Amino acid sequence: MCFNSSSKIKQLILSLCIILPVQGQDFSVGWELWYPYQFHDKQNQLTGVDIEIFNLIAKQAEMEISYVELPWQRHLMYIKSGKIDVAFGASYTKERAKTAYYSLPYRKELVNLFVLKGTSELIKLSELSDISKGNYLIGVENGYFYGERYEKLQKNAKFMARIHGVLDIEQNVKMLLKKHIDGFLADPVAMQSFVDKYKLQNEFEIHPLEIYQSDIHIMLSKKSCNEEDLSKVNVAINTLRKSGKLTNIINRWSISH
Repeated sequence: MCFNSSSKIKQLILSLCIILPVQGQDFSVGWELWYPYQFHDKQNQLTGVDIEIFNLIAKQAEMEISYVELPWQRHLMYIKSGKIDVAFGASYTKERAKTAYYSLPYRKELVNLFVLKGTSELIKLSELSDISKGNYLIGVENGYFYGERYEKLQKNAKFMARIHGVLDIEQNVKMLLKKHIDGFLADPVAMQSFVDKYKLQNEFEIHPLEIYQSDIHIMLSKKSCNEEDLSKVNVAINTLRKSGKLTNIINRWSISH
């Protein structure tokens, strides 16, 4: 079809712009199986601490999102290249900050010392290094990160003589219940999930000894996102933190002190 005047062409273009809605950005969000932070439930629904929190943040920030399952190291590469827009459950490093925007922290990563109920006062530990000075035997999971202080103490033979490594939290729980160890180091959220699964309520408590904690953030690729996207995420985090909604999710998954 031919048009006799440019005005008709302009009218057609204008009408198409009115009819066709402008689509917003769909943010691709990576995830990896990490119970109880990111996993599929019995109904095959993606859930977990970080999933619940990020869904709430995305809704508050009015972000359209789609999840992509991939290993963490590949996830970081894709954030760097812009193939994936968002990563959550991320600790801050200077190297990652070169290629990703970091949000405000939305939760803490914690490691606590778990002992049998009513025994905290009997286990005289005020510093992590005190483990090497006593006769206590403390369980850990091989390959787990327990903070920089623990990493340094691993070079101390006396300290490591009081540490017993196992494959998973289940082995540590069994050993503590049998009193083969005096306590074990664990993530309180993972511990709560284990306690609920095996109905072990009122069997354990958290010792006051400080082990490790750090802030956990959302990362946005600098290749595919911008500072306005970061601002929306930060405003959402602040709003949800002030309302208590973030704390409610974390408390629901965490073991109480």
